[in-house]
Amino acid sequence: MKRRSVISLPAVALAAPHVAEARAAAGFEGPSVITGNLPVFHERLKDELTFPLAWSRTRHHDFRAWKRRARAQFETLLCEPADHTPFRSEVVDEQPATGYRRRQLIFNVTRNSRVRATMLIPDGDGPFPAALLLHDHGARFDIGKEKLIEPWYDDTRRAAAQAWADRYFSGRFVGDHLASRGYAVLAVDALGWGDRGGLTYEGQQALASNLYNLGSSPAGLMAREDTRAAALLATLPDVDPRRIAAVGFSMGGYRAWQVAALSDHIAATVSACWMTGLKEMMVPGNNTLRGQSAFYMLHPGLYRHLDIPDVASLAAPRPMYLTDGELDPLFTSEGIAVAYAKMAAVWSSQRAGSRLRTRTWPGLGHIFTAEMQDDAFTWLGEHL
Repeated sequence: MKRRSVISLPAVALAAPHVAEARAAAGFEGPSVITGNLPVFHERLKDELTFPLAWSRTRHHDFRAWKRRARAQFETLLCEPADHTPFRSEVVDEQPATGYRRRQLIFNVTRNSRVRATMLIPDGDGPFPAALLLHDHGARFDIGKEKLIEPWYDDTRRAAAQAWADRYFSGRFVGDHLASRGYAVLAVDALGWGDRGGLTYEGQQALASNLYNLGSSPAGLMAREDTRAAALLATLPDVDPRRIAAVGFSMGGYRAWQVAALSDHIAATVSACWMTGLKEMMVPGNNTLRGQSAFYMLHPGLYRHLDIPDVASLAAPRPMYLTDGELDPLFTSEGIAVAYAKMAAVWSSQRAGSRLRTRTWPGLGHIFTAEMQDDAFTWLGEHL
């Protein structure tokens, strides 16, 4: 009987950087999971992503038809059905401030959750232009809406929120600043933050798994809740329903362009520090590869159809402002450039290039400074 030769790989080879290639030469794949919890074949998976539903790939020239088709596909992947539950909003507190009124209200954000929101309404006669404020992730769960509107109702949260504003917003509360500029603003906690807390950083994966098993998802639920909050704003007598903006930073920036893509109530968008091409984001070392927080920005199967900037482009040709710092560690400069170029092509195709503004700030990181805010909100005033 002919003896079959056996190839034995020494331990040093198995520990080498090219261990996958070494094992492949022996006739099998291993290891299959490499640095960053990526599959060894992740580049081949990326090559398969051609984003066939992107506007640039369509063979037709009916932009509205493309938006209907692409949005419908997006909707099917939210893992959370549309919700038409009556809001039953109720004001539970109102206090005067300098130039505006502070208000707490509760409402049905979905059929399953009745939540407390905070709102600021300028003094004078409305209706006013409005901004739906979308808070970031930041791995900080004890405050949510408080990151954007000063919590006058809780001293402990006020101290935490002021520290957050000092770190990311030049000491400003973005919502209070917008109210002083004449906007009615509304902020609501996402599931896991603020009043809806109870989440830990390590618990995010388990929560996501449990929501998937229950037929939902953290990202899909957040998207639906944000569209519901936009719809609530449009019903309030203090608000001009034709002039509602979405404004957010970091995960809130993601939420801002996402709700603009899903909701026709959003007339303009300001998104800070969350835009990239998908392929350029899925590279070793990127924060997304850690999982956990990524579940709030993950719709399984979506990127088989649309790239990240393609989703944001569903808001076109409505005005949109995107900004980031040159040194933002969460997104590669290549990813930001790819995304901005894709979006510029969409707005330009609709003769609306002037309605899209993208700006990268030299020397800055993952931050939304007073100077960045002033530039964004001056632009917003011109377009809203």
